[in-house]
Amino acid sequence: MTVLDPVSTNSDYTDNVYSGKQDHRAQVCAILEQEGSIPQHLIDTEVDWFYNVLGLDDMYFMLEAPTAVARHLTSLYGSQLSSAGQDNLISVTFQTRHESGAVFIHNSVPGVSKTEGPHFEQMIDAEYLDISVPQKAYRVESYRSRGKVSKSLDASLRTYFVNACDFVNPTPEGDAVNDIAQVSDRTFLAKATPHVLDLYGGVIAKVLCRSGPVIVSDELPNGGYRLVIGYRQRSTQGFYSAMSDLYHYYSMYSSRKYVEQFSNGVTIISLYLDLAKHAKKLTHSGAGSSSTSSNASPVLSAAIPHASIEECVAQIKKEASLLFCIPNTPFQTLFKTGELSVQEAVYANVGWIFAQHFLNRLGSEYATLAEILDPNDATDVEVLAKLKKRLRQETFTRELVLDILLRHRELIKDLYAHFAHVHYVSADSGSAVSKVADRLKADLHVSLSMTRLQDQEPLSSDELRLKITRVTTNDHDAMVMRALLDFNEHVLKTNFYQPTKVALSFRMDPGFLPAIEYPTKPYGLFLIIGNEFRGFHVRFQDVARGGIRIVRSRNAEAFSINQRTLFDENYSLASTQHRKNKDIPEGGSKGTILLNPDAQDKPFVAFEKYVDAMLDLLLTGETPGIKNRLVDRLGHNEILFFGPDEGTAGYMDWASQHARKRGAPFWKAFTTGKSQTLGGIPHDTYGMTTRSVHQYVLGIIRQLGLDESECTKLQTGGPDGDLGSNEIKISHDCTTAIVDGSGVLYDPQGIDRAELARLADARQMIQEFDTSKLSSDGFRVLVDDFQITLPDGTHVQDGLSFRNTFHVNPLAAADFFVPCGGRPESIDINNVGKLFDADGTARFKYVVEGANLFFTQDARLRLEKAGVHLFKDASANKGGVTSSSLEVLAALSLTDDEFGRLMCKQSDGSLPAFYQEYVAGVQNAIEANAAREFECLWNESKATGKSKS
Repeated sequence: MTVLDPVSTNSDYTDNVYSGKQDHRAQVCAILEQEGSIPQHLIDTEVDWFYNVLGLDDMYFMLEAPTAVARHLTSLYGSQLSSAGQDNLISVTFQTRHESGAVFIHNSVPGVSKTEGPHFEQMIDAEYLDISVPQKAYRVESYRSRGKVSKSLDASLRTYFVNACDFVNPTPEGDAVNDIAQVSDRTFLAKATPHVLDLYGGVIAKVLCRSGPVIVSDELPNGGYRLVIGYRQRSTQGFYSAMSDLYHYYSMYSSRKYVEQFSNGVTIISLYLDLAKHAKKLTHSGAGSSSTSSNASPVLSAAIPHASIEECVAQIKKEASLLFCIPNTPFQTLFKTGELSVQEAVYANVGWIFAQHFLNRLGSEYATLAEILDPNDATDVEVLAKLKKRLRQETFTRELVLDILLRHRELIKDLYAHFAHVHYVSADSGSAVSKVADRLKADLHVSLSMTRLQDQEPLSSDELRLKITRVTTNDHDAMVMRALLDFNEHVLKTNFYQPTKVALSFRMDPGFLPAIEYPTKPYGLFLIIGNEFRGFHVRFQDVARGGIRIVRSRNAEAFSINQRTLFDENYSLASTQHRKNKDIPEGGSKGTILLNPDAQDKPFVAFEKYVDAMLDLLLTGETPGIKNRLVDRLGHNEILFFGPDEGTAGYMDWASQHARKRGAPFWKAFTTGKSQTLGGIPHDTYGMTTRSVHQYVLGIIRQLGLDESECTKLQTGGPDGDLGSNEIKISHDCTTAIVDGSGVLYDPQGIDRAELARLADARQMIQEFDTSKLSSDGFRVLVDDFQITLPDGTHVQDGLSFRNTFHVNPLAAADFFVPCGGRPESIDINNVGKLFDADGTARFKYVVEGANLFFTQDARLRLEKAGVHLFKDASANKGGVTSSSLEVLAALSLTDDEFGRLMCKQSDGSLPAFYQEYVAGVQNAIEANAAREFECLWNESKATGKSKS
């Protein structure tokens, strides 16, 4: 039986009181007497100490059976006995898992993070908290014993009780979403006091209307502090354990911790903090040095010894937002041991990512070779392409860059101080050393070494270059560390120090990009880093538009490839977009979001963070403590326009409404391809992109006098996608093969068009195709298939490899090849030869490149030289940009009232007549532009003999 005690003055939760504790104790004594592991004359003493002196919370005895407690007590006794005279070697770890949760116990020194042994908090994060959603959530209660494990060791027992939630209202709607009595777990409601309910209710209300964490604190009657952090479920990972490392860094410990889940999708962490004993001694003595006892944690060397508890809590509140964005990095151990502050560790992680993408990997030798070789000679171009690919893959691996950074920790500190000096201290705060020191001492003193900041300014760029040259031992080390300096010098604006944020964003001056790799300098470049992703946004003029695409990776190898090529892909996509946009006023841009290997199921979470972090840099902060003004080295406002692309077609409504909620005056035009309810013109609904691509197919048919129904076609990109589904719907050819994310569908007699149309209408992959409608020569191979034999006897080892290479398979031969999806550079100079038969005949007569960058330019030229009529992506795939431009024109031209009345779907579901006429006009413009450009390219190529691409 559980009895709830009156309110504890320390916790504001009712204390756990176990009325059956004495009976429980008696059963444990009986078990120990029977087992004989502890001498009989010591049993009463050991059990009394365990039950009454050690100070374990009564919840432990409520949840653990007498047999389990007896086992724990015996193990603890044995550990003490075996380490007699060596108390620092005592290690206690217990864990019990059950259907609805778990219990974890370990010895813990107050204010010290564990770097060895079981990491229970990381387990709790990974197995319970990170996966919590309203349908299945877990709450946590954690307590520190009031007594020590032994007389001479300053360690107590830390207990964690994890239990599945039982919500009052599992599916709240309407006003119930904000009613804490409806959305809470029943156990929490039984324990929480009215004060806690009121406090948590206020935090929940803010979480539901704000991006990022909500952080509040208050002083407790015992002199400690309570820190309460609210955030949306699954919006961060590993945060609970990372927060422990953070307050340990400031020599603080928690007496108890709670994690509460709510059925409206909110998580609240409540920490009850105080200074560790060694830190209190230093604070009270006012010591200016970091002398500690032999048992003290090395983290003390990083903190200011005389910092007050108020200063430590204030700093933790500031840095919690940074940890929320990036809870764990490869530099976490250096943070745990106090060698780097949280800012320095996160900065090092950002620098690591930056260096992976932007080290000049080709070098001067490559530049010299590029000048010597003939860019019009296919062999020379092939040599350069292979060399570039090899240098980029092998020169600086992720592992090598990380190893170099870990070896140069002092340089990381210097480089971070250089970064902080520019972006934390406002430009108008003066350049005097005293002002810099005062500002940094007030707000960053616990995070940075005072010896680096209080007496002198951080090193200048020139001084850092000299130090890097002096400290590093080889060229590779120097190049990596100089890359971080390049990063510092080219960051124009960042939300790194924004009080609330969900991801880190950096507006970069693209001047650091090596011209040999990126011959056309972009106008603007953004780097965005979140817990689930990394991403870029590149644009080639001030007013530019383009889509945001999600890049997924099926496995670790695919992620490694995608990571290496991410920026190059983004740059090329934006460049292609810029050329496509010649029919509209805006220039070209493109954004990419690469999902981390463990976040493949979180595309929308990543997109939300990407957009919100970008808005941090586009909008002027007006709410001190939540969204502050940033240091702006750019000097003028910017507006970006986002559109749908691979994986983001359904996210445009949210982005527009989020921009509106954050006060962006451009919210109506911020995204295109929105739903009709918001006045958007959905590209997939009206086939805007396909209308342009298919005009080139029709143009070829018209010029050569072909019968479309007799033409065979290979299509990559299936009936589940925008371009692929609409190409199926509006074409009348004999499609013999379709490749999509699920596999390969092939029938040399022509795939049943009615079945294809069914899939296109339902936006389903070819894995849903009714294979009974294939001819005897047809087949379907899915990516998860293994050991398949095709109708012609060909053996397929695995479906994934077969799908990935089918576009160069001898079976993939047709009159037309229309890529409507696929990875960039699927056909390059290295594999284009596989598109030819043994006698040199190309397997395709006509290619209309609907998918962006499916072919490299070298491959296009090789095909055209062989007589293939090829029209590239920049010409064919631009219907969407025309539609988006005209959608924005309407949004900017009409007042809010006019826009709602003329462009938005009405409450009865009808579309205004003006909207329907406007969309029809957009479709006509797209088809007319595409037809005219086709004729120009065809006639010019015919007259001059030049390539169409």
